[in-house]
Amino acid sequence: MRLTLLLLLLTFQVVTSIKVVAQPNSSRPNLRQGKYYAEKRGARKLRQLTKLYTDRATWETRAALIRKGLREGMELPDRPIFAPLQPIRHSLRTMNGYTVENVAFESLPGIFVTGNLYKPVKQAGRTAAVLCPHGHTKEQDARFVEQTQQRCATMARMGAVVFVYDMLDYGDSKQCVHKLPKALKLQTLNGIRALDFLASLPDVDTARIGMSGESGGGTQTFLLTALDSRVKVSVPVVMVSSYFFGGCACESGMPIHKRPTHETNNVEIAALAAPRPLLLVSDGGDWTKHTPTVEFPHIQTIYGYYGAANAVENVHLAAEKHDYGPSKRAAAYRFLAKHLGLDLNRILKNGQIDESPNTLLSPTDLAVFTPEHPRPANAVVGDDAVMAALK
Repeated sequence: MRLTLLLLLLTFQVVTSIKVVAQPNSSRPNLRQGKYYAEKRGARKLRQLTKLYTDRATWETRAALIRKGLREGMELPDRPIFAPLQPIRHSLRTMNGYTVENVAFESLPGIFVTGNLYKPVKQAGRTAAVLCPHGHTKEQDARFVEQTQQRCATMARMGAVVFVYDMLDYGDSKQCVHKLPKALKLQTLNGIRALDFLASLPDVDTARIGMSGESGGGTQTFLLTALDSRVKVSVPVVMVSSYFFGGCACESGMPIHKRPTHETNNVEIAALAAPRPLLLVSDGGDWTKHTPTVEFPHIQTIYGYYGAANAVENVHLAAEKHDYGPSKRAAAYRFLAKHLGLDLNRILKNGQIDESPNTLLSPTDLAVFTPEHPRPANAVVGDDAVMAALK
């Protein structure tokens, strides 16, 4: 009971730790950060963009420009020089319908991605996979909070292989500060490597990989979906906005929205998923409160260019706030089951989503680096060393 109460408190911190940063940044005029526009101006700017594309051909010209701007703004190399994966895996635990394992692997040489791998038990053949980045919390422990563990365990019970991984300076990822100047670049490279890890597993069907995260994890979700076609289904939660650009260096600390050739926003970036299935989960308590009338119709128009307007959906929870709570998770489960071929019946009780079979583990249980499993000696440590590894 005490552990459950602690995890619920940590989840509450996800909700209360939102920082709406008013910009522009006078020292970095090429950045679009935080609440850069007033709400009405953001909606107006979005409407103005509709003049730039009216069909699939004109949108794809725009889409190519935005993708190029993302890669150049993040300073992503065409062919990143990744280290061999060589995963570290330990502490396999069998739960009610799923297993949990602690995992680390190298991204760039000396940079380690840390997280937990959830898998269904007794799964025959290859199955779908879901990559799960997380949002920000005050205590930098988001991988361990209740809402994160619940979604990973439930998705595994549905039949998915699920990997949840740390943001920089969260959980076991303690090689540099979170707000590293090039945090956006490194977290994107880590996300690409996490996809590599999932794709390397023999029981994963690489044609059925989804991705879902909330808040800052929502930003990681739509950015990686835009850049990597291996993400077949995308569920960014409580993040896509016409006027809010992400308030952290890991989301908007590099010039991806304003380029010498164009200016864009997170709505257009999320629309780069088209025509792959996309679910926007929004609420009435943050910068997604206008999604049903502003952001969603714009993206739906773009999907219409592909004859795929039904592939994009919005679940709006007007009475809720900024989190990945039960209602938002239920929406994600149903969408992922529909588009990844997962078995929703495995998690239903009397027709309702039932998460009660899940077991909430302690941070100690889920830790990757321990006295018995220390961080590898070749890990680079310190902000300067990590920045040097990014060059």
